[in-house]
Amino acid sequence: MLLVIDAGNTNVVFAIHDGSSWIGRWRISTDDRRTADEYAAWLLGLMERAGIGADCVTQAIIGTVVPAALYDLRRFCRCWLHVEPLVANHELEWGMDVLVDTPAELGADRLLNGLAARQLYGGGPLVVVDFGTATTFDVVDAQGRYCGGAIAPGVNLSMDALHQAAARLPRVSVGRPMTAIGRNTSVAMRSGLFWGYVGLVEGIVHRIAGEMDKSPKIVATGGLAPLFSEGTTLFDEVAPDLTLEGLRLLAEQNEGRFITDFSGQQARNAFGHNGNA
Repeated sequence: MLLVIDAGNTNVVFAIHDGSSWIGRWRISTDDRRTADEYAAWLLGLMERAGIGADCVTQAIIGTVVPAALYDLRRFCRCWLHVEPLVANHELEWGMDVLVDTPAELGADRLLNGLAARQLYGGGPLVVVDFGTATTFDVVDAQGRYCGGAIAPGVNLSMDALHQAAARLPRVSVGRPMTAIGRNTSVAMRSGLFWGYVGLVEGIVHRIAGEMDKSPKIVATGGLAPLFSEGTTLFDEVAPDLTLEGLRLLAEQNEGRFITDFSGQQARNAFGHNGNA
């Protein structure tokens, strides 16, 4: 079985794929100080409750936009699961051309979204909008090449900034208001956040589409994708777990890179005396 680890700025998602379907999925808040042993104490118990033993995991792949979290995620895979994980980066085989100036600077989540959308929705052209800590826009052209995109602050970041910068404005939850005209401060803030983000997304996608040769299919992903899809007819597809699918597909395309005889002793030796992964 394949363990997929998607470490974002807000949450780390662990998911198990048995070769035909996802059979387990668990989420924990991102904390780059969390140790491998803490991951093990939390995840292995949840896996056991789902009927999945640690020895069932034969492969693992990690995608992260939090470099400081990578060491202990790797160490968890090596020491507790006895597998050597692949790490999603520009050095792996992605199966598509990447037309950006510096591929090493590109967040793994953005490439993973492009890869998954390309495979699942017909190659291209595509625009993937990911509603995460940042709101990202990723473009795949008609030839199936990843072309870059745009990055905007996420809606929760904007809400926090508004609350912190304006002394009299409360912190409100993100949700779709019943009306655009708010008759109190909280509803007015929700309206501005929700409809402001709908306008931002529609505007950026419109500009991106205007720079493409053909009209693209628009895909929404991320935890807030279902919420924002209620406020616009922009999206052709809503796939909240697109990044996980991207990691699964990347693992398939790099099957030959997995180390199949990684032992517990190798796990201990992998860190040496200086603790480097």
